[in-house]
Amino acid sequence: MTTEPARRGFLWRWRRVLFAVGLLGLLGIAGVAYLLTQVPLPDKEPPLLQTTFVCADDVTSGCDADNAMAQLSGGVDRVTVTQAQIPPILVDAVVSAEDRGFFKHGGVDPVGVGRALWADLRSSGVQQGGSTITQQYVKNTYLTDERTVTRKVKEAVLAVKLERELSKEEILTRYLNTIYFGRGAYGVQAASKTYFGKNVQDLNLGQAAFLAGLIRSPETADPNRGASDPLAATSLDTATRRRLSVLDAMVEERYITQEQHDYVAKSGFDDVLPRQQTTAGRLAHPELGTGYIVDFVQRGLRESGQFTDAELQGGGLRIYTSINYDLQRDAIDAVTATLNQPNDPAAAVVAVDTQGRIKTMVGGLDYAKSQVNLAVGADGGGGGRQAGSTFKAFAVTEALKQGMGLGKIYNSPATITIPGADAGNDWKPSNDDNQSYGNINMVTATQDSVNTYFAQLVEDINPQNLVSTANRMGVDSPLAPNASLVLGTSPVSPLDMASGYSTLMDNGEHVTPTIVTRVTDAAGRVLYEAPTKRTRVVSQEITDQVSWALSQVILGGTGTSANFGKPAAGKTGTTEDFKDAWFVGYTCQLTTAVWMGYPGEPAAPGQAAKPVKAMTSVHGRKVFGATFAAPIWGKFMAKATKDLDSCPFNRPKNVSAGVTAGTGVPGTTPRATTTSTAVPDSTTTSTTAPVTTTSTTAPPTSISTTTTAPPGPKPP
Repeated sequence: MTTEPARRGFLWRWRRVLFAVGLLGLLGIAGVAYLLTQVPLPDKEPPLLQTTFVCADDVTSGCDADNAMAQLSGGVDRVTVTQAQIPPILVDAVVSAEDRGFFKHGGVDPVGVGRALWADLRSSGVQQGGSTITQQYVKNTYLTDERTVTRKVKEAVLAVKLERELSKEEILTRYLNTIYFGRGAYGVQAASKTYFGKNVQDLNLGQAAFLAGLIRSPETADPNRGASDPLAATSLDTATRRRLSVLDAMVEERYITQEQHDYVAKSGFDDVLPRQQTTAGRLAHPELGTGYIVDFVQRGLRESGQFTDAELQGGGLRIYTSINYDLQRDAIDAVTATLNQPNDPAAAVVAVDTQGRIKTMVGGLDYAKSQVNLAVGADGGGGGRQAGSTFKAFAVTEALKQGMGLGKIYNSPATITIPGADAGNDWKPSNDDNQSYGNINMVTATQDSVNTYFAQLVEDINPQNLVSTANRMGVDSPLAPNASLVLGTSPVSPLDMASGYSTLMDNGEHVTPTIVTRVTDAAGRVLYEAPTKRTRVVSQEITDQVSWALSQVILGGTGTSANFGKPAAGKTGTTEDFKDAWFVGYTCQLTTAVWMGYPGEPAAPGQAAKPVKAMTSVHGRKVFGATFAAPIWGKFMAKATKDLDSCPFNRPKNVSAGVTAGTGVPGTTPRATTTSTAVPDSTTTSTTAPVTTTSTTAPPTSISTTTTAPPGPKPP
């Protein structure tokens, strides 16, 4: 009889796993010990204030106070205070909001990380990040915002080392002197002056809780942005919620009583001063909209992760931009000369050269009144706007990529029904003023902005392909792959459209637009230089055809009011109900997008946001892309290109003479008086009736059976 061997114990059976865990633990401890001993602690007391300068393109070196477009944090945006000047109530509020274990941990708080994770999972209470105040100070002062494991490890190690060198009180004081509170205010003293007009030592509980609530994302929680700011209502709600969250935490930590909490929670923000100070610092030429430019520059550099807020606002940087003062003034003049009456709509202008450099950016006319940059959409604190028929240029490009020719013919009635094209429902686009065009080719459809033609074209090329081509050409805003996209229904920005059309200007190569050309430190050492990367998107053969077709828009189509006497190509755009009007176009050296419309009206507290106002009576006229946006574009381009060589957009050799052309400037083929049935450049044939001969002075005879008026205008 054999005996069973004794069963091995638990430790024996799990010996390999336990050994591996132990080995990893030892390696982790050794790694941390190595980092603690080898990673040097930077300057324990880095300089807080050193003016950063931003310059226009007339300054290529030596950017300083004498030639700068803006000076950031030049001794005004931050005023350093001592520990004794910071009231205990503010300390309690900030610690409650940002790091409840600050006075107990050694720089890194595992308990705080766990609490933040649990709060996020429950989506309740004060949403705390895992970083301690010490870690935040280290990141803002010594590191960048890049989201990598290496940066987080270095941040934690430096936080532990800093805690060994400095007292808690000194770390907290430094943190409160460097943190950004919005409106260009860095540090608690500047924030107290900016929001309440008082010194930090005079803050009360409600004001301290409000400032503590700003730290995580200050620009989204400003409760007094001004009635004209479209973010006013949401910012007020965010400020209320954040302050209440801080008060809740202060009760939990026993810094205040429930009675104090309830008293402040019931109060409003009447003591918060109107939003007047800006993140743009001290500006030169504010009448040229430089506030919008400087804010956009800072936002881009901050979001790139290469520069911290502290560096941008007081790190002694020299930021060189591509903005040209003369062109900026020309753009402002073109806007104000055209929209020159009280209560006129707003306008935005962006111009990009062949190197992708943004030469002009008009985001608004009064930065002190509203900081929303209308030229860049969501990246400027606002939202995008529908592009209207300017989006048809991308459809023409995609159609040519797929092998269709400019002679592609569709029967284009006043209104057409396309089954299932609208999320499964029938789509019924219509032409402006119920006009029917009969059988027309792509050039005529582009020239006269015929919606029913492009509705059929987008079905053939597939909306998803249109999205892909527009994105590759430079439109970065999210685009919905719906058939109606061809009529510009997805929100975009003027910068998007200038970027997309610049690919046509650059013969099919796309260069990502840039506004910052170079950044150096105070000693001139280059910290950043804009790369120049050209990406081939479409062939020059295709862009030659697209450009010629778009030139006919200016010579004899909807965009004749943009004609300034030099060869140019472009497209008008008007959205449904006249809420947006556009002209986007280019010469061979400059691409410019012009948008006009009423900005979204903010809601009053507790009320729904108001709809965007329609432009049905501006100077007594309904606003189309051709009526105001195109003249603004023409006035600007006439000045902007006066010293630039012009290049004709000739009929490409592979485009049949039977395809309609236009007249107007030297170097173009005279416009034909009839439309020929010969379309050899088209690789597809029409399935409708053959092409009819039509006059250029009257619209073609309608062959559509749909002649009723469309439900609403969908003009060019």
